[in-house]
Amino acid sequence: MTKENETIVVLGATGQQGGATARALRKDGWNVRAPVRDPASSKSRALVQLGIETVAGDYRDPASLERALEGAYGAFSIQPSSGQPEYGVSDEDELLFGTRFADAAKRAGVRHFVYTSVGGLRPNTGVGHFESKWKIEEHVRASGLSATIVRPTAFMEILLLPHFGLAQGHLSFFVAPDRTMQFIAVEDIGAVVARVFAEPARFVGKTFDIAAESLTGNDLARKISKALGRPFTYARFPAELLAQHPVLARLVELVDEGAATGDGDVATIRELHPAILTFDAWLEKTGKAAIEHGVVRERSS
Repeated sequence: MTKENETIVVLGATGQQGGATARALRKDGWNVRAPVRDPASSKSRALVQLGIETVAGDYRDPASLERALEGAYGAFSIQPSSGQPEYGVSDEDELLFGTRFADAAKRAGVRHFVYTSVGGLRPNTGVGHFESKWKIEEHVRASGLSATIVRPTAFMEILLLPHFGLAQGHLSFFVAPDRTMQFIAVEDIGAVVARVFAEPARFVGKTFDIAAESLTGNDLARKISKALGRPFTYARFPAELLAQHPVLARLVELVDEGAATGDGDVATIRELHPAILTFDAWLEKTGKAAIEHGVVRERSS
């Protein structure tokens, strides 16, 4: 197979995982086709400048995705979830979009299909967007596609979201201060997926977590404090907050049960992608500046 003559369709290429995957695949020599809602948007134009083909496509328009898949060797599947309220997607929407795209890929004769799920996933969690992802995984496994399912663990970038508190000099997150959770930088998800597409014989039929490092809550605070040269504290979400948000409380329970902390074989992932970023390296590359920018923005607003 000559990569230069083969195309991979990447959903979500204007977002985080899809964007990282599209860039990594293009760097690896593949032709990349990205269905986008607005080909004239600045994010879409930026993809074109990287040599990525953009075509009009939308999760809610099956015919547009069918057209995007024509003649493609591979497909990377990601959907917005109800865990991302800015997209206005329900659990049922996510399930529909994910299964429908897999079916379209099967009809198009796609030879390698990669679905990105969530680290440590298991059924019957009681969390809607986890259940949707589990059902999509099961559909992909039963579809007859030559498929790989990757499960990224917690994004390092998620810690930058305002409600986790870094702008105030502390971090609140799901894991207990002395318990470990696995993390990965978004750009490394794309790099690992590119390796999966490059070695189909090794990965077709596999489901595995992607992680770079296991860290406790206290580890996170210590490393952030060292990188920024000032103290940051760590505490799990307060009980009164969990009492007001049942889904958040259930996610904390799952973390305590080890169901959402990640099951990645870090040594194997590092062998697959030796340049994968540790948390310290991510802080140095992008995280430190992002935290500093967030502090400035919040104080000036």
